[in-house]
Amino acid sequence: MKKYYTRACNFAYGKSSIKLVKKKINLPLNGNKELSFSQIEIITRHSKKIIDLKDIKKLPKSQREKINKDLKIIIKKNNNFSNLNFKKIPNIMGILNLTPDSFSDGGKFNKKKEGLKHAFNLFKFGADIVDVGGESTRPGSKSISEKEEWSRIEEIIGKLAKKIPLSVDTRKAGIMSKGVKVGIKLVNDVSGLSYDSKTINVLKKNKSPFVIQHSQGTPENMQNNPKYKNELLDIYDFFEQKIKFIRFKGIKHNNIIVDPGIGFGKNLKHNMNLIRGISIFHTLGFPILLGLSRKKFIKDLSGKNDTKERLGGTIASSLYSMMQGVQIIRIHDVNELTQSIKVFKELIKS
Repeated sequence: MKKYYTRACNFAYGKSSIKLVKKKINLPLNGNKELSFSQIEIITRHSKKIIDLKDIKKLPKSQREKINKDLKIIIKKNNNFSNLNFKKIPNIMGILNLTPDSFSDGGKFNKKKEGLKHAFNLFKFGADIVDVGGESTRPGSKSISEKEEWSRIEEIIGKLAKKIPLSVDTRKAGIMSKGVKVGIKLVNDVSGLSYDSKTINVLKKNKSPFVIQHSQGTPENMQNNPKYKNELLDIYDFFEQKIKFIRFKGIKHNNIIVDPGIGFGKNLKHNMNLIRGISIFHTLGFPILLGLSRKKFIKDLSGKNDTKERLGGTIASSLYSMMQGVQIIRIHDVNELTQSIKVFKELIKS
């Protein structure tokens, strides 16, 4: 049986966005009246077409019923959790790497004084939550022991957790459990809950909000010629199956975020198709997180204009994602992204 996927598209931003598309039927994304859409893309493994919402009634009955079911999910409000407010787009997740070897800022903040100062600055300049990591998952990196990972983050999250909202960036159930006890508000697992078999039980026991990220392979080998039949649909199916799995395991809450994992087992083509088609993941019914900050795809696209911080490419792709309704942007340069969002939103007001 042919499987149909529904992607919201042709977004309009601003409180008057409904008036902007008055001649067409349009719907608010996730109940957010500041961002509405007037078209959908209907996708299968062999075809895709874009239609106005008003033309859905012309489709065959079975297809129409599937799409209307998807639309109910797309327009439904997301519950707020972990200091993330989904009435606004986007929320910002600041990055605090307490590692000596992360791909962009390894060794820069892994001393206590520098780490604490950076965390407070991230929050001060606009981060809704700060993501703390003690293990690098850059391409080619190897896993470290739980003991070493915890030793890198224990003291700093202990001092921060009662003062600012934190998430913990880890693949290990033991770190998750210890982090939750200290006061971590979100678990961010780049392995998609697959690295440690005990992860599901920890999340279930603590009723912890968490991020499911897609990754093909492990950090050590993920960039060794990654392949997909269709990266957008393959990863959508991955999330569908993962949600079914966690429901089967007894996790009933909806405080879940999906992250397609830009750069985690993807080449330039895969990354570009995922970013361009990112709004397909709204059909899953959970907030979307994107980690675009300083990623290699920016270097691949910019060539001789590449820079160490890749700030221009990070902001450009983040603003594009915001206009596709991505609810959370994970970023190193929080102040600069916040600045760009404020200016951009003012310019596109109508």
